[in-house]
Amino acid sequence: MTNPLFLISYRELKVYQAAFESALQVFELSHTFPDNERVLLTQPLIQVTRLICIDIAQAWHRRRYPAAFVASLNRAEAKAAATQVWLEFAVLCHYLDPETGQELHHHYQEVLSDLNRLIHNSAAWINSV
Repeated sequence: MTNPLFLISYRELKVYQAAFESALQVFELSHTFPDNERVLLTQPLIQVTRLICIDIAQAWHRRRYPAAFVASLNRAEAKAAATQVWLEFAVLCHYLDPETGQELHHHYQEVLSDLNRLIHNSAAWINSV
């Protein structure tokens, strides 16, 4: 795990970088989705991937308050899980090929694992403020 004493920004967090890169990848891939899915699938999928990054950034700035820090990370965790569901719909509707869907699902599984680790080691991050 990264030592919180040496980080100066949420942008340095591995989990933030992974979530941000994955969100950009989903955005690029969403351009191939049909126009009639823009409201029902594409917009919610893009939005939830971006909100993961926002929740991580907010958590970073809420480290002084243990409950708020963990709650923000928990929101990011829930959105990462929701992203996996949206991706599954995209694969089953044949908007994403199974290999790409599996790769993205794996990326978000790593994000979930990293968030879980942050939550379980939150004392170290809270005490580093």
